[in-house]
Amino acid sequence: MTDTAKKPGDQKVSGGHAPLPLDDQLCYAVYSAGMAIQRVYKPLLDELGLTYPQYLVLNVLWSEDGQTVGGIAERLALESSTLTPLLKRLEAAGLVRRTRNPQNERQVVVALTGEGRAIQSRAGCLGMSLLAASGKAPHDLGRLNREVRDLRDCIYSHIGGWTPDQPPGD
Repeated sequence: MTDTAKKPGDQKVSGGHAPLPLDDQLCYAVYSAGMAIQRVYKPLLDELGLTYPQYLVLNVLWSEDGQTVGGIAERLALESSTLTPLLKRLEAAGLVRRTRNPQNERQVVVALTGEGRAIQSRAGCLGMSLLAASGKAPHDLGRLNREVRDLRDCIYSHIGGWTPDQPPGD
C-alpha cells in the first residue's frame, strides 16, 4: 500500500479544489483589513456619534449633497431598503433631512443639515488616524487604494451590477 496523504490544497470538493488556507485568500485579507480600519475609526466615530455606515452616507453627501436614497445606495453598493433605518437615525440626530422629490413623489431626497455639513471638518481625523496606525506613507496607502478600487471595478465589470461611475439617482 502506498502513502496517499495529501497536501493541503490537493483535496477536491464538489466542482473544484478545497479552499486555500484563510491567510492565502485575498477576500479574507481585504475583509480583515477593512475590519482593522473600522477598529481604528471606531473611537473617533464614537466621539462624532456616528457608526461607520452612517459615516459612509455622510461622506457621499459631503461630495454631492441632495441625493436620492437610490443614488446613495448605488454609490455604496447597497439596497435602498438597507439605508432607510440608517437615514432615519441620521435624521433623528439632526444631520440629514429627507424630503419627497416634488418631480417624482416616489423618490426621497436626502440633504445635509447645517450640523451634517459642520461634522465634516471634525471627521478629517479619520484619514490621519489610519496613516498613523498603518505606519505607511500617504503615497503607499494611495497606491493601495487605487489597486483595490481597480480590483473591485474589474470584478464588477465581469459579474455585472454595480458601477461606481454611474451618476447618482434612482
